[in-house]
Amino acid sequence: MQKAIMAVTGDETDEETELAPSHMAAATGDIPTYQIRAPTTGLPQGVVMAASPGGLHSPQQLAEEATRKRELRLMKNREAAKECRRRKKEYVKCLESRVAVLEVQNKKLIEELETLKDFCSPKAD
Repeated sequence: MQKAIMAVTGDETDEETELAPSHMAAATGDIPTYQIRAPTTGLPQGVVMAASPGGLHSPQQLAEEATRKRELRLMKNREAAKECRRRKKEYVKCLESRVAVLEVQNKKLIEELETLKDFCSPKAD
Protein backbone atom coordinates (compact mmCIF):
# COMPACT_ATOMS: atom_id res chain seq x y z
CA MET A 1 0.00 0.00 0.00
CA GLN A 2 1.49 3.36 -1.03
CA LYS A 3 1.29 6.39 1.20
CA ALA A 4 1.34 9.90 -0.17
CA ILE A 5 2.89 12.66 1.92
CA MET A 6 2.03 16.31 1.41
CA ALA A 7 5.09 18.58 1.41
CA VAL A 8 5.19 21.82 3.33
CA THR A 9 6.03 24.76 1.11
CA GLY A 10 6.15 28.46 1.75
CA ASP A 11 7.71 30.31 4.62
CA GLU A 12 9.38 28.21 7.29
CA THR A 13 8.64 28.63 10.98
CA ASP A 14 10.31 27.39 14.17
CA GLU A 15 7.20 25.37 15.00
CA GLU A 16 7.42 21.65 14.26
CA THR A 17 4.57 20.01 12.40
CA GLU A 18 3.37 16.46 12.32
CA LEU A 19 1.86 14.41 9.51
CA ALA A 20 -1.36 12.62 10.37
CA PRO A 21 -3.29 10.16 8.16
CA SER A 22 -6.38 11.59 6.57
CA HIS A 23 -9.70 9.95 7.45
CA MET A 24 -10.95 10.58 3.94
CA ALA A 25 -8.86 7.73 2.51
CA ALA A 26 -10.61 5.10 4.61
CA ALA A 27 -14.02 6.27 3.45
CA THR A 28 -13.15 6.43 -0.25
CA GLY A 29 -10.77 3.46 -0.45
CA ASP A 30 -8.07 5.62 -2.05
CA ILE A 31 -4.43 5.70 -1.15
CA PRO A 32 -4.20 7.41 2.24
CA THR A 33 -2.96 10.97 2.21
CA TYR A 34 -1.56 12.90 5.11
CA GLN A 35 -2.68 16.21 6.47
CA ILE A 36 -0.42 18.58 8.32
CA ARG A 37 -1.47 19.52 11.83
CA ALA A 38 0.12 21.37 14.71
CA PRO A 39 2.09 19.38 17.30
CA THR A 40 0.23 18.33 20.42
CA THR A 41 3.15 18.88 22.80
CA GLY A 42 3.29 22.08 24.78
CA LEU A 43 7.02 22.74 24.37
CA PRO A 44 8.03 26.40 24.42
CA GLN A 45 9.01 27.79 21.07
CA GLY A 46 12.67 27.20 20.26
CA VAL A 47 12.98 24.03 22.37
CA VAL A 48 14.26 21.16 20.32
CA MET A 49 13.20 17.64 21.20
CA ALA A 50 15.94 15.03 21.73
CA ALA A 51 17.25 13.36 18.62
CA SER A 52 16.68 9.70 17.86
CA PRO A 53 19.23 7.14 19.13
CA GLY A 54 20.90 7.26 15.73
CA GLY A 55 21.76 10.94 16.18
CA LEU A 56 25.17 12.39 16.93
CA HIS A 57 26.49 11.59 20.40
CA SER A 58 29.84 12.07 22.05
CA PRO A 59 31.97 8.99 22.79
CA GLN A 60 31.29 9.50 26.50
CA GLN A 61 27.52 9.48 25.92
CA LEU A 62 27.83 6.33 23.80
CA ALA A 63 29.88 4.63 26.53
CA GLU A 64 27.37 5.66 29.22
CA GLU A 65 24.50 4.40 27.08
CA ALA A 66 26.28 1.09 26.47
CA THR A 67 26.96 0.75 30.21
CA ARG A 68 23.34 1.53 31.05
CA LYS A 69 22.08 -1.01 28.51
CA ARG A 70 24.50 -3.64 29.80
CA GLU A 71 23.42 -3.07 33.41
CA LEU A 72 19.78 -3.27 32.38
CA ARG A 73 20.42 -6.49 30.45
CA LEU A 74 22.31 -8.00 33.41
CA MET A 75 19.53 -7.02 35.81
CA LYS A 76 16.89 -8.61 33.56
CA ASN A 77 19.06 -11.70 33.21
CA ARG A 78 19.41 -11.98 37.00
CA GLU A 79 15.65 -11.73 37.42
CA ALA A 80 15.06 -14.34 34.70
CA ALA A 81 17.62 -16.69 36.30
CA LYS A 82 16.02 -16.21 39.71
CA GLU A 83 12.59 -17.03 38.28
CA CYS A 84 14.02 -20.06 36.44
CA ARG A 85 15.55 -21.39 39.68
CA ARG A 86 12.26 -20.85 41.51
CA ARG A 87 10.32 -22.77 38.84
CA LYS A 88 12.89 -25.58 38.83
CA LYS A 89 12.71 -25.87 42.62
CA GLU A 90 8.90 -26.03 42.43
CA TYR A 91 9.13 -28.68 39.68
CA VAL A 92 11.56 -30.81 41.74
CA LYS A 93 9.28 -30.58 44.80
CA CYS A 94 6.36 -31.71 42.66
CA LEU A 95 8.40 -34.66 41.35
CA GLU A 96 9.51 -35.61 44.88
CA SER A 97 5.90 -35.51 46.05
CA ARG A 98 4.86 -37.70 43.14
CA VAL A 99 7.65 -40.19 43.92
CA ALA A 100 6.48 -40.41 47.54
CA VAL A 101 2.88 -41.08 46.45
CA LEU A 102 3.99 -43.72 43.94
CA GLU A 103 6.23 -45.42 46.52
CA VAL A 104 3.28 -45.69 48.93
CA GLN A 105 1.06 -47.00 46.14
CA ASN A 106 3.74 -49.51 45.09
CA LYS A 107 4.12 -50.76 48.66
CA LYS A 108 0.36 -51.27 48.97
CA LEU A 109 0.25 -53.15 45.67
CA ILE A 110 3.12 -55.41 46.72
CA GLU A 111 1.32 -56.20 50.00
CA GLU A 112 -1.88 -56.91 48.09
CA LEU A 113 0.00 -59.20 45.72
CA GLU A 114 1.52 -61.14 48.64
CA THR A 115 -1.94 -61.48 50.22
CA LEU A 116 -3.41 -62.80 46.98
CA LYS A 117 -0.52 -65.23 46.50
CA ASP A 118 -1.03 -66.59 50.03
CA PHE A 119 -4.77 -66.88 49.43
CA CYS A 120 -4.51 -68.64 46.07
CA SER A 121 -1.54 -70.91 46.64
CA PRO A 122 -2.29 -74.54 47.54
CA LYS A 123 -1.57 -75.28 51.17
CA ALA A 124 0.46 -78.32 51.98
CA ASP A 125 -0.93 -79.93 55.11
